[in-house]
Amino acid sequence: MITALLDDGPLKGDRVEVEMLEGRPPRTLDLPARDDHGACRYCLDGLVQSGASAVYTFLYRV
Repeated sequence: MITALLDDGPLKGDRVEVEMLEGRPPRTLDLPARDDHGACRYCLDGLVQSGASAVYTFLYRV
């Protein structure tokens, strides 16, 4: 598991535990929106991440 730190967008400041994929953080995350209207897609901020967390930036609502 890794902690995804959400850097901006509707879920700014949230932290979410996510499964690693082949030893790396997933490139995108689809997370439920707070207002229950769909989901928010976030992408990995940089290809190089280290430690037990990774920063994600908001792309768009799904």
